[in-house]
Amino acid sequence: MLNFDEARFLRIQSGAVALARPIDEAVGRLLKAGKENIFFLGTGGAAILMQPAAQFLERCSTFPTFCDLSAELMLCGSRHLGPKSIVVIPSRSGTTKESVEALAYCKSRGATIISLTAHDRTPVADGADYAFVNFAEDDTSSESFYLQALLIALSVMRHRNEYDAYDTVVKELSLLPALLVEVKRAFEPRTHRLAETIKDSPFHIISGAGSTWPEAFYYGMCILEEMQWIRTRPVHASDFFHGTLELVEKGVSVIIFKGEDSCRPLVERMETFAAAYTDKLSILDTKEMKLPGLSERVRALVSPILLATVLERVSAHLEVLRNHPLTTRRYYKKVAY
Repeated sequence: MLNFDEARFLRIQSGAVALARPIDEAVGRLLKAGKENIFFLGTGGAAILMQPAAQFLERCSTFPTFCDLSAELMLCGSRHLGPKSIVVIPSRSGTTKESVEALAYCKSRGATIISLTAHDRTPVADGADYAFVNFAEDDTSSESFYLQALLIALSVMRHRNEYDAYDTVVKELSLLPALLVEVKRAFEPRTHRLAETIKDSPFHIISGAGSTWPEAFYYGMCILEEMQWIRTRPVHASDFFHGTLELVEKGVSVIIFKGEDSCRPLVERMETFAAAYTDKLSILDTKEMKLPGLSERVRALVSPILLATVLERVSAHLEVLRNHPLTTRRYYKKVAY
């Protein structure tokens, strides 16, 4: 596979899964101490990667769950944030300005902080009450953060007696790192073709629903826009029919992510429409990905992880085709703003 270090990838994703026990111990301790709600914060892409886990809790648990933007929370506040709050703050670098400030703000309100970083001895890791560190770089951090957030959500539900399959699911998740490598390998023949479609189109509509929507939002904003300077319109599949559909015509690239949760029909409706009006429709469907040993229940939970892992392959080819390294920036951390 192009520019892919298999051993490194396995080490990072296995490291994320290995955090299951310490995360579960921390969450159990906090809930036993009387914590009454949980906030998933973060900044930019890291915050987006928290959304599937937050959504899972919102829909399957009665534990009050909030998913907010760090900068906005500090300006607007929240009556729900206080000494009985758990706050989850991810930051790959551990130095993201807004996340560092949000951590201090939440601690000033008495909240307990769980940090997820790729580096220790950083402001976010050092400032947290519970710091979980799993080294990752940009090309491996999505899967790692998705997994860690999911483990937090599963643990909350386990300790509240709202989820009876915790041990089984975590056991299946331990198989995932090796399975992801095989998913990448199987997808590689298709990767170059999809990267060429993205390269040759000046504008893309990218969409998903349920747990795949955050990955559509993330890939459109953080990869295609930030790392490749490609104009992209991320739109939720249910919102597509309230405005964005008018942009679809022959030659317009539409990229749709299909997962395996209950929101799949929303994406299928969009797919049917787009197929009738554009000749540049690309579908990434997790149902086509082989995951021996994983139950349907777990497949539905890991759909965004599967999409992230194949899209990493697309990005690897895209930066070569466009002669535009993913690390190239004009403004981000380059100028004052």
